Amino acid sequence: MTEGGGVFAEADLSDDKFLMGRLRLLQPLRGYRAATDPVLLAAACPAGAGESVLDLGCGAGAAALCLAARVPGVVLSGLEVQAGYADLARRNAARNEVVMEVVQGDLAAMPRALRRDFDHVIANPPYYAPGGTPSPIAERDRALRVETPIAAWVAAAGARLRPGGWLTMIFATPCLPEALTALAPKLGSAVVLPLEPRAGRAAPRVILRARKGGRAAFRLLAPFTLHAGAGHDGDRESYTPAATAVLREGADLSAAFGKIT
Repeated sequence: MTEGGGVFAEADLSDDKFLMGRLRLLQPLRGYRAATDPVLLAAACPAGAGESVLDLGCGAGAAALCLAARVPGVVLSGLEVQAGYADLARRNAARNEVVMEVVQGDLAAMPRALRRDFDHVIANPPYYAPGGTPSPIAERDRALRVETPIAAWVAAAGARLRPGGWLTMIFATPCLPEALTALAPKLGSAVVLPLEPRAGRAAPRVILRARKGGRAAFRLLAPFTLHAGAGHDGDRESYTPAATAVLREGADLSAAFGKIT
């Protein structure tokens, strides 16, 4: 980053492939780098062509742009607190020929430009607990470490959703009780999909979906398994066929949630 938190220097960026090269993203060589979480988040969002989506904390745009690759015609907006990542999100949208409005700001004080209703809100909030040894890279530390409570993310999403709109979030499993408590009174019909690294292993992350005004009972789904086998058997990804379809081919994961009313 340039001094004062400006845009990233070209020499500090990599050009990375997502979805088997259907999407190319500029990302910082040092700092927060998107991996599987934003791809899974995009796959779980039930947006259709012509529907509006707000990505809270959009980073370099990975989740929103993965969604656009799967659903052409979706109307994208993003909120990002760090200027350098907001700039990358705009650049990444342009280089992938996707129209995306990116606003720099804090969800705790929603910028006026985004104070409107959306059909969908997606979010991949920071998941490391506050305290502990910070990353020497300030931008990475802020992108990963919880500064704003998960309840504030849920509240911001609920305020921006139209009646009947959908919230889709991915986060660390320990955040789930706080997130579920924060849904009321605006959001309901909560469904949780655990993401287990291998069959029978504890799920460190979950995907939560809820609907504004939803009244259906809470549902906990069977886990989605990312890797095949009991452990790594070589220097390869070893994704399950279902995970490969989502992470490499851009398949839709939202069908796993079934119908939410």
